[in-house]
Amino acid sequence: MDRLYVQCWGEPVNILFIEDDPMNRRVVKDMLDVAGATMTGAESAEIGLELIDANDYAMILLDLRMPGMDGFEALRRIRGRTDAKAKLPVIVVTADTAVDLRERCIADGADDILFKPVAMDSLFDAIGRTLAKSSGDGMIL
Repeated sequence: MDRLYVQCWGEPVNILFIEDDPMNRRVVKDMLDVAGATMTGAESAEIGLELIDANDYAMILLDLRMPGMDGFEALRRIRGRTDAKAKLPVIVVTADTAVDLRERCIADGADDILFKPVAMDSLFDAIGRTLAKSSGDGMIL
């Protein structure tokens, strides 16, 4: 299974996960390790934005509900950048189940949304779809 996903995503895939809960970061990191991807974790939106400034990522996984700056504000700041990083693919990962949440996230600039608890196949599918869309090849994985 891991070879399939690495081939679909290309190598290397470096992902930033902005999530305040250390257990959620650990679980997603373990899943991404299976696929051969690397993940950097940020425990707050503020730290995540600093990491985006200093590093190159293929995509961002972003929790919505965090102390301090929430994911919506972080997403607005990412999309408000004036450099190429404004177009980084962002997948929202949330436990929030508000009826209009998917539409709001997409309207604010998210590429996709996953609901917690995240299953490995759902995570891999969302990453594959999002990377294919952002690469412009139109492939749906």
